[in-house]
Amino acid sequence: MHFNHGYALLIGVGACEYPKWSLPTTVKDAQAIQQVLTDADLCAYAPEQIRLLHNETATRQRILDGLAWLAQSVQKDPEATAVVYFSGHGWLHKETGDYYLVPHDVEPFNFTGSALAAADFTEALRNVKAKRLLAFIDSCHAEGMATAKDEPSSPLPPSLAETALPKAVIDDLALGEGRAVFTSSRGEQRSWLRPDKTLSIFTYHLLEAFQGAHNVPGDAFVKVSNLMNYLGEQVSESAWRLCSADQSPFFKFETEDFPVAVLRGGKGLPKGGWDEVSENAQETIARYSATVTGDGSIAQGGSVAAGKGGIAVKGNVQGGIRLSNRDRGSGWV
Repeated sequence: MHFNHGYALLIGVGACEYPKWSLPTTVKDAQAIQQVLTDADLCAYAPEQIRLLHNETATRQRILDGLAWLAQSVQKDPEATAVVYFSGHGWLHKETGDYYLVPHDVEPFNFTGSALAAADFTEALRNVKAKRLLAFIDSCHAEGMATAKDEPSSPLPPSLAETALPKAVIDDLALGEGRAVFTSSRGEQRSWLRPDKTLSIFTYHLLEAFQGAHNVPGDAFVKVSNLMNYLGEQVSESAWRLCSADQSPFFKFETEDFPVAVLRGGKGLPKGGWDEVSENAQETIARYSATVTGDGSIAQGGSVAAGKGGIAVKGNVQGGIRLSNRDRGSGWV
């Protein structure tokens, strides 16, 4: 089975022309997402329907061009599902209240003129007229243990503050039918990297969820609700366990639940569910993150899959959801 109606623009900014603002792990994040989405035994997207931007290709203009490509790609497909993933710095201008995503070609002494304003990103995203659109924004990064978690991870001009995507911007991104927005953290929380710096905590669990970590045997697709419930449960737990820090994903979901990928190439989970395949799925994630070279290219691919009980959430849902084992199940809540 193939997910023929799936399209994606994946952005892992990685290197900046101003080296102190570089985030190498974001390239691994975006590349690993690409590998899971295009793996025929996992999400089964057509490789030509995914575009990856990283390092020198993740410029302000190339990001806007990528969104224009995505808009054009879905135009002739009435059943299109579009995924937009951004991993990089995101900063708030204290004086104007405007939020900016930081591209490769940002200029420290002309920040507002060279960074990508969230308003421009949102306007370009609105032109993507897909039936279903899912945006992931991972934009407030920190590394290692949270021994100095209140200090910026990179030197910032005094007019800028390092924050997660503001709720007003999330609301703008989510306007329209069939749209869902995920952010990796909220408010002044940071988006933490795993201590080994292979991937961000948010992306690690997103990769698990794409492999079925919150599905049940018999499911044929990974849905928005599966991603939301699993990330809401796991990211905050991992951030505290690995980095002694608070990190709660935020979700804006005002649409019917919808599929974002096939599950294990359409095979679904084995009878043992996620418990039976989780170890193999984690090995796949490790292999994908380890095969990214310094320039963001892939040395070699891999595959595998997974899943575990899921709650589908219908309608308007906002915030990070934490579910205990007794809360897990199937059906609408």
